[in-house]
Amino acid sequence: MDAFAYAADELRRDDRERFLADLFAPEAERRHLFALHAFNLDVARVREKVRDPLPGEVRLQWWRDLIEGKPHGDAAGNPLAAALIETISLAGLPRAALVNLIDARVFDLYDDPMPSVTDLEGYAGETASALIQCGAMILVGGRDPKSADAAGHAGVAQAITGLLRALPWHARRRQLYLPADLMAKHGAKAEDVFAGKLTPEVAAVLADLRALARSHLARSRALIPALDRAVLPAFLPVALVETLLAIMEKRGFDALNQPAELPQWRTQWLLWRAARRGNV
Repeated sequence: MDAFAYAADELRRDDRERFLADLFAPEAERRHLFALHAFNLDVARVREKVRDPLPGEVRLQWWRDLIEGKPHGDAAGNPLAAALIETISLAGLPRAALVNLIDARVFDLYDDPMPSVTDLEGYAGETASALIQCGAMILVGGRDPKSADAAGHAGVAQAITGLLRALPWHARRRQLYLPADLMAKHGAKAEDVFAGKLTPEVAAVLADLRALARSHLARSRALIPALDRAVLPAFLPVALVETLLAIMEKRGFDALNQPAELPQWRTQWLLWRAARRGNV
């Protein structure tokens, strides 16, 4: 199978929202967005594939070596590797940003708590924000898309929302992305999160994080209209953030036991609306 077709199939199956967003990109650039996002998908789900952190570290190192030009022997037969390397070359993607993304994902392999809101924003910046910025570079042919600030805020809004959506799953494996300083501020207990108990204290932490996501979303929306319209597809997944946050804020929604989900028709409509109006 063609390496880019393989990447598209991976996204279609396991990251449908990004796959649908990428369909709004021109065909020539779309395949490279598929490659970038399939790489991100592979790195993001390393923990799902390993029982212990060490094999996960080995897998992440494999990707680091590939990006830094030191591929292992088995890289030649890996279609995602082939698609990513071609994309890096053609779009001039900053290898350091991709390595930083991998380094940030090491946190996922362990059960250490997220230390602070600042650390959470940094994690989001090196993962979701970097992905948006690299996507924007692809869409303008490797030029500077002048979208770093917009991508920074958009990625933080998207990442925080995604982590809130994944709370039930993370809680079951005793993994905590809720910042320790915010937990301490409200007197929330990690054991309540792990037990699926939505106490008033935990609810207050989640409310603060939703407000933080909304703040970054508003800042990104203020910046996007000044950008080259060509970069918009890189930002489109962020168009789902406001609706997902509204679902989580509904009365009776149990954030620790039910993930916020959108039917595919609504996801497609939100992406189409954002593409049509030129903002997320």
